[in-house]
Amino acid sequence: MKKLLLIAAAVVLAAAAWFASGWYGGANVEEETAFIVPNGASLTSVAGKLEDEGLIGSSSSFLLRAKIFGSGDPIKAGEFLLPKGASNAKILDTFQHGDVIRRFVTIPEGMPSVLVHDVLMAEPLLTGEIPVPEEGSVLPDTYDFERGESRVAVLARMKRAMDDTLAELWPNRTDRTVVNSPAEAVVLASIVEKETGVPEERRMVAGLYSNRVRQGIMLQADPTIIYPITRGRPLGRRIRQSEIQAINDYNTYSMVGLPRGPITNPGRASIEAVLNPAETDAIYMVADGSGGHEFNSTLEGHNEAVERWFTLRRQRGEM
Repeated sequence: MKKLLLIAAAVVLAAAAWFASGWYGGANVEEETAFIVPNGASLTSVAGKLEDEGLIGSSSSFLLRAKIFGSGDPIKAGEFLLPKGASNAKILDTFQHGDVIRRFVTIPEGMPSVLVHDVLMAEPLLTGEIPVPEEGSVLPDTYDFERGESRVAVLARMKRAMDDTLAELWPNRTDRTVVNSPAEAVVLASIVEKETGVPEERRMVAGLYSNRVRQGIMLQADPTIIYPITRGRPLGRRIRQSEIQAINDYNTYSMVGLPRGPITNPGRASIEAVLNPAETDAIYMVADGSGGHEFNSTLEGHNEAVERWFTLRRQRGEM
């Protein structure tokens, strides 16, 4: 009798060990695998999906073992990375407590809205359609997203980031700024963004244009000539004389003050520069040949700088 009890106990222990090994032992994940838990999915439907994708042997066995051994915490929606050899226990824990795979899309400083639209529409892991966002409404930055997320949702985060940035920076503006509203700050910052690619110059360029606005001098910013022609896409050629003289709501060669709206999406640094421009008397600038600009407060000094720039261009064979 004692021997029979020992045999029975051994059988029970062996069965329990086998049952537990089916939970804690390796599953069918032969290589690192991305798995998507759909929004609103139940554990039952996810188990069926795991079986269909060959990642577990049996959905019913997975569910039974999950009920006995697993945590009662809810599973999360999103895309998860299952490591090679992951056990059923590891799979469930990943869905309950693991990190969702985040993917990224970058909007560089000074990217116009038509190109923001192109970037989002070209991302194959996003879904749905979006219109071209309003110019200046998107804050350039790197944004994370989940596979299958809507483009509308990602674009909304980009717009919210711009709104939040303006709400943060506007109260800290200095008395040197010439803009009268956050909207005007975005307009002037968009010109600063397009006029210099040198971060250290932003406040100086902002100071120069602030002086011109304050003194009623036309800004004469070349990018404002191009914007109404291409709406932000590259012009691909030199600006024509007729375009310099064109009268519209953007061309600052034919109007005093700010254009009617932004000409691109400015970054945080350019907005900060406009709200806190450099103290300077400069009202002129010209390229210096190194990627930056030479600034001057007199026409005589500016003309000399222009001649130096032309001389350099002739030496380079550009003229």
